[in-house]
Amino acid sequence: MKKSNIPKLIKSIIAVVVGLFMLLVAPILVQISLEAILNELLIADPKFASGIDLFSLFYPLWRALGYVAGIVLLAIVPSIYKGKEWTRKVELTAYAVAAVGGMFMFLPYISWVGGLPIPLFICFVGLLGYISVFLFHRYDSTLEKIGNLITFTFIGMLATHAFVIGIGAQRMLLTRAAAPLFDGLEWWILTMSGEINWIAVLMLFGSIPLMAERKKNGWWLAFVAALSIITINVPTQIIRTATPDYLIGALLAAGLLALLLIFKSRLVDENQSRD
Repeated sequence: MKKSNIPKLIKSIIAVVVGLFMLLVAPILVQISLEAILNELLIADPKFASGIDLFSLFYPLWRALGYVAGIVLLAIVPSIYKGKEWTRKVELTAYAVAAVGGMFMFLPYISWVGGLPIPLFICFVGLLGYISVFLFHRYDSTLEKIGNLITFTFIGMLATHAFVIGIGAQRMLLTRAAAPLFDGLEWWILTMSGEINWIAVLMLFGSIPLMAERKKNGWWLAFVAALSIITINVPTQIIRTATPDYLIGALLAAGLLALLLIFKSRLVDENQSRD
């Protein structure tokens, strides 16, 4: 076997392993995790009851997304082995679904159940594939690989945190004492922060395949998503100071903004645009 074929073979093997994992193993892990969380919420304080409906919706949703991502990975294995450049954006997006979904499901699990962090295995498997795409990309220099890996990892981290923030906002709104009314600014702000964070999640995911092709619109999607999170999370943190969750999200977004600006020349191919 030619030495140049080894990275393609490794990427192909990883795609097969992750794809089969998302089809055969992850669905079982998600169900086990969901059942464990629901059992805890059934005996918890009623103010947390909204978690039953939210987790019953979003755990299966992420499982379904992961399942389709697994199908995608298995379908493109021949093209990965042939070294087709278009597979890079598809691989990154599919692996991001596993990594972000697994991390999201891990956070409620560790909060309510504890013990062996079952959903974290899904996250680690996704990250394995995510990292491999950068390490074995034959056209990138070492500096480009480092810049891409750090920036794209921050995109995933921010997407996870923003999705969790959206869940938290909905959970509190569903159990507010004044329902169906919104009693004051601390509740009004939640009607914005949760949805804006969720919109930012979609933008961050949309930026991944575009930035994989070094397109400027992908860079702008990530930039605007990060800026949106900062501008809504900072006032929300000031108004609702019980936990530092919104501040953490703002700091992650600020970190992504810095990386986008620092590595812009390596993340964007200016020759693709006349701007």
